[in-house]
Amino acid sequence: MAAALSVNVNAIALLRNRRNLPWPSVEAIARIALEAGAHGITVHPRPDERHIRRSDVPVLARLVRQFPGAEFNIEGNPDARFIELVESVRPDQATLVPDDVRQATSDHGFDIAAHRTFLSDVIARLKSGGMRVSVFVEAEPERAAEAREVGADRIEIYTGPYGGTADPAVRARELERIVATGKAARDAGIGLNAGHDLTLVNLPPLVARLPNLAEVSIGHALTADALIHGMAETVRLYREACGG
Repeated sequence: MAAALSVNVNAIALLRNRRNLPWPSVEAIARIALEAGAHGITVHPRPDERHIRRSDVPVLARLVRQFPGAEFNIEGNPDARFIELVESVRPDQATLVPDDVRQATSDHGFDIAAHRTFLSDVIARLKSGGMRVSVFVEAEPERAAEAREVGADRIEIYTGPYGGTADPAVRARELERIVATGKAARDAGIGLNAGHDLTLVNLPPLVARLPNLAEVSIGHALTADALIHGMAETVRLYREACGG
């Protein structure tokens, strides 16, 4: 079964924000992706709004609802502002990420054991609003059972160490860690997502080893490829890489 492709449009927003101009339009590019067959749209708003702005979020939520079966995923550090935002929009999925405001991008997963009570409370609150909740974790098999214990519906494996290396030995080692964590998710009865530095080259081996992989969220590489192929053709290529 193919993994669903959620297109992260943060990089589109970052390009737009270089100038005080309304283009490229994040909404228009997201529409092209959905019309081309993307299964969803992902955004990761940060407090400094350096890419996705809070004002983008309801616009994209309305857009996604025009495509039956498509899903809207909002990622972020579950502080008070994030919770307020997702409760106002009610995306299909909220992905909890332990971001620091100084980070250029997400680079680590939640230490679930250290934040057990906090995560349990946040997850229960968001699920009561009808949202599926995923927790961003590193490729460590024990994270799957921990996420299940705090009430999460899914984990999203941080694939940066796998996707971001050019060393074949490191890539092979990191793939095995991801696969072990994916199997642990299956055994724990929790859903599985993955994301970060996934490309047309490294995505197929990952998908082939993880039959329970429900969704991948891809932004940076997909946007870079769209500069070459166009967004519609790039979505087609990534769907093919996802096994669909």
